[in-house]
Amino acid sequence: MSVSKRKPLIKRNEKVWLEGPKSRTYELFFAIRVFLEFIKGMRALHFTAPCVTVFGSARFKEGHPYYEKAREVSAHISADLGLTIMTGGGPGIMEAANRGAREAGGRSVGCNIVLPHEQKENPYLDKFVTLNYFFVRKVLLVKYSYAFVIMPGGFGTMDEFFETLTLVQTRKIDDFPIVIMGTEYYRQLREFLEFMAEQGTISPEDMSLILFTDDPLEATAHIRKFLTENYRVVKRTRPAWWLFEKA
Repeated sequence: MSVSKRKPLIKRNEKVWLEGPKSRTYELFFAIRVFLEFIKGMRALHFTAPCVTVFGSARFKEGHPYYEKAREVSAHISADLGLTIMTGGGPGIMEAANRGAREAGGRSVGCNIVLPHEQKENPYLDKFVTLNYFFVRKVLLVKYSYAFVIMPGGFGTMDEFFETLTLVQTRKIDDFPIVIMGTEYYRQLREFLEFMAEQGTISPEDMSLILFTDDPLEATAHIRKFLTENYRVVKRTRPAWWLFEKA
């Protein structure tokens, strides 16, 4: 009986991450690369208007109900609240959200990521920055946003959702609305969150940190309520020509 060879679980160029701490020089230059990437992102997004970040799958194409829903809710947020739509800058839900903002006459920005399959920025961005590190990207997607909309998605969307939810729950960021669009898609997730509350691993009041809805108008009204009660827009400085800054 022939036995087929299994492909190695770890690619050759990934084994470096399992070798533990590197030399002090390597670690220093890694920290510098991360620092410079943060500076790059902050320079690109510093003059961006207050944003709402939309998370969701890159796999839904134009015409899919979730693609069109993301497009619709982003258009309402842009037109009704005057906020900039921010996404991960790629295809699918990200493209739909940026497109909805563009079609409503609003601003649209993205934090793209370099991936092995070469994710390309979508064509509906007024401004974007391309990054190498997921953790830098996630910080920027939260840093410039006043609210978060979670559309149907996969591992990446769940990672972004739960990290943002944890920041709100622990009051590292306070009173930021989180809207989950797609009640049927997220039905089992909602049930599991309610189960967690029953088991005492989260507090029952933590469920109030999230709005589950399919209605773009309800989502927009929810975000407006939080912004009205908790935030004021601070006028920002103008770009400095001697720093080569752009609005």
